[in-house]
Amino acid sequence: MPEVVIEVDRLYKKYNLGTIGTGSFRQDLQRWWTTAIVKKQDPFFQTDNSPEARKKSILALQDISFEVKHGEAIGIIGSNGSGKSTLLKIISRIVRPTHGTVRGRGKVSSLLEVGTGFHPELTGRENIYISGYILGMSKAEIKTKFDEIVAFSGVNDFIDTPVKRYSSGMYVRLAFAVAAHLEPDILIVDEVLAVGDADFQKKCLGKMREVSQSNGRTILFVSHSMQAIKNLCDKAMWLNKGKMQAFGEVAGVVNKYLTTVQQAKLKQSWDVPQTAPGNEWVRMRSVELIPHLENPDEPLDIRVPLTVKFSFWNMHDNMYLSAGLHLFTPAGECIFDVPSPSRICDKGIVEGECYIPGNLLNDGPYYFSMVIVKDTSVPLFNFEECLTFELDDYRENIQWYGKWWGAVRPKLPFHLTQTESVLL
Repeated sequence: MPEVVIEVDRLYKKYNLGTIGTGSFRQDLQRWWTTAIVKKQDPFFQTDNSPEARKKSILALQDISFEVKHGEAIGIIGSNGSGKSTLLKIISRIVRPTHGTVRGRGKVSSLLEVGTGFHPELTGRENIYISGYILGMSKAEIKTKFDEIVAFSGVNDFIDTPVKRYSSGMYVRLAFAVAAHLEPDILIVDEVLAVGDADFQKKCLGKMREVSQSNGRTILFVSHSMQAIKNLCDKAMWLNKGKMQAFGEVAGVVNKYLTTVQQAKLKQSWDVPQTAPGNEWVRMRSVELIPHLENPDEPLDIRVPLTVKFSFWNMHDNMYLSAGLHLFTPAGECIFDVPSPSRICDKGIVEGECYIPGNLLNDGPYYFSMVIVKDTSVPLFNFEECLTFELDDYRENIQWYGKWWGAVRPKLPFHLTQTESVLL
């Protein structure tokens, strides 16, 4: 049975807003004596959840407990501000917890900030030695791996140039190359996919896969890429506002997280025209995005077909009406503009439906806007951002986890054929 290499027990981290320490030298001294010398609970830590206490402080982590066994890769997910980086800093012994304990076995290396120890006035060669030493490598180890680090970084021609003259991409590549060649028992990585170009991200993930699968090392990995988490990790932990929402098998935890964050504006409806959005021509009655899922608890990903259903009150007889659906990214880029056929409509309820096949859209957030049009050219009512949703990534049998290019991602017929076999 694999041994436990990281044990976290009832971990809390409290920050006092607007102050450093407790606010007085006497109290700081008392805290140090009580926690560091006497080894008792912090006298100034209270789990008080009253409105007055919340105004003065914030609990970045609340009652976090879990175990990590040797060779496991644990993905840590959650929205920004959920406490992921704080947890990694405590495990890395950069930040002290307010309450609770962390026990670990083996050498720990942390990649929380790419470029730790780099000095702009020194050359790339000199910075490799300094950064490697700070990250825990000996001079002999750095010498042995020096050529491999330089080749991995791709800055061979500039290795004796001061790094202040490097581009930001070159700087990041060299910094990660040093950290990627550490050989710890436990590797802690915080969002390495957030920096660098596509080629750099591919190298990062490839190196992490090698460390976790080939070398059997323990990894704690924070990322907003759910596809990378699924493919690289055995288990996952979901943090939300400092609390652990789930911890366990990676697919189940990721699905729970995605189904929660994807509960956006998928449906709107109104009972009477007087309270509905619209004008003297038309009033919206309902609009809904229906995912075609076999299991309602599954997350939306790029494979899932979607249907947009809507209805509106037409306020006049003999109207030649059509509707238009516009799909946008959050940046306002229009992905498509789909018009319906026009038809003569009398006063009453008009319904519409549009089917969007799976494997058409790329992953990411989107929103729909709708327009009701008269005589194919006169807009009667624009219903802006009536539906919002987000699609998760999915890549079967693909080992590239960086961002897939393009506004759309259609699954088109595409084949490779071996026409001749020749010994070269």
